[in-house]
Amino acid sequence: MAPTRWPPLLLLLLFLLAAATATATATGNALPPEPKPARWPDVFHARLFTNLTNHSAASTGPPLRVADLYYDWSRRRNLNLIRYQLAAADDPLYDVEWDNGTTFYFDSRSCRTERFPVGVLRPGWLADGGGVVYLGRWRTGGIECDVWDKLGFVVYYQEVATGRPVRWNFLDKTGIQQFVMSFEVGVTLEDDSQWQAPAHCFPAAAADEDEEEEEDEEQDEMIKSSYDHIEGVDDGLDAARLLRMLAGAAAF
Repeated sequence: MAPTRWPPLLLLLLFLLAAATATATATGNALPPEPKPARWPDVFHARLFTNLTNHSAASTGPPLRVADLYYDWSRRRNLNLIRYQLAAADDPLYDVEWDNGTTFYFDSRSCRTERFPVGVLRPGWLADGGGVVYLGRWRTGGIECDVWDKLGFVVYYQEVATGRPVRWNFLDKTGIQQFVMSFEVGVTLEDDSQWQAPAHCFPAAAADEDEEEEEDEEQDEMIKSSYDHIEGVDDGLDAARLLRMLAGAAAF
């Protein structure tokens, strides 16, 4: 009996059907790639809302506040203008951070200087660093977000549709949560006088130097002890510390 001869067209159709079935099976079993966090723009303005009502350990000041964050990586500087609930609009708390590691917290009456040697938060602090775990897609405030954990220290929400930051939650004892109310790429604070620390941030009395050195040592020890739970994680640790500063002088 002669072997069955299949028409060439039918053979081609059977081959294409088998290939399509194999592709569909492989695709169905494969997990979609995890999304990557977006790098921050080099320059942007964000309006942030912070509610510390349930976190008395986070601040000695009023618990409700709005901050205008001016991030300017091109000039290696970062500024938070923080306004408390019902406080005078013309006297906000300034949080000015420079890439040389110096941060000034001041208003019209007082000033405090701190040192964070790693400088201003880098645009790729989340996208490029290690210690980032993708948690999945969650909805917050009606916005669908991709969510990441950074070193067990901060949880970061990013809008799926646009890549804009939506909120971040600190996982330290303060439990601070900040919500991004608006986000404007390319907007900066052009008035350089707003970035300059006032004269009362630079006391001239030499007698104060020893006291300031003691305060600096105490501050360094406090910063170190606050991050003992992630000590030894080199890649991204400094970024996590700096993001804590974005809470806007929470302990002031």
